[in-house]
Amino acid sequence: MTVRVPVYVCALDPISEVGVAAALRPRPEVLLVEEPDVDTGTVAVVVADTVDEQTLGLMRRVQGLGCRWIVLVATSVDDAGLLIAIEVGVCALVRRCEATPERLAHVAVRAASGEGTVPPDMLGKLLDQVARLQRHVLAPRGISITGLSAREATVLGLVADGLDTREIATKLSYSERTVKNVLHDVTNRFQLRNRAHAVAYALREGLL
Repeated sequence: MTVRVPVYVCALDPISEVGVAAALRPRPEVLLVEEPDVDTGTVAVVVADTVDEQTLGLMRRVQGLGCRWIVLVATSVDDAGLLIAIEVGVCALVRRCEATPERLAHVAVRAASGEGTVPPDMLGKLLDQVARLQRHVLAPRGISITGLSAREATVLGLVADGLDTREIATKLSYSERTVKNVLHDVTNRFQLRNRAHAVAYALREGLL
């Protein structure tokens, strides 16, 4: 038996919400749910004209319900809007003119498995913006796009290799206090419990 992905449809205007819900309801891949049934396994399909304050508020409300994945269906999204949408948790973007029931169901299923979807032309623009961010903002501060500085990545890599604080300090010609401060900064920034958790997180997220 095929497992259907729970989908919650919401919009700023009721006509869009009802229309998209009606289009998705017959699809065998998804199961429409109401707001009280939204949980961490639900994919939210948010319908809007563009990314503005009202749309951001709607997406934050959906996140407040516990939803981890948001698919944004928008009439138009500029470069700045795309970045803002991703920052607030959108994992997939579909233009309204391309939002067929089949397309939306496919994107929702991919979102539930952790895969993102962005129109090819917008993906190129996004990559350009990320490259500019790395080049002009992060690199001058010694930070990579992963959020780790070169020193932090090196220290975490040595922790992953099994070295203790004294060994890392000796190998890198740092004081033990410096090594401890680096690890403290990383665990605080990413809200991690300890150095083992920090290494596990970095490996899982591909930061090392």
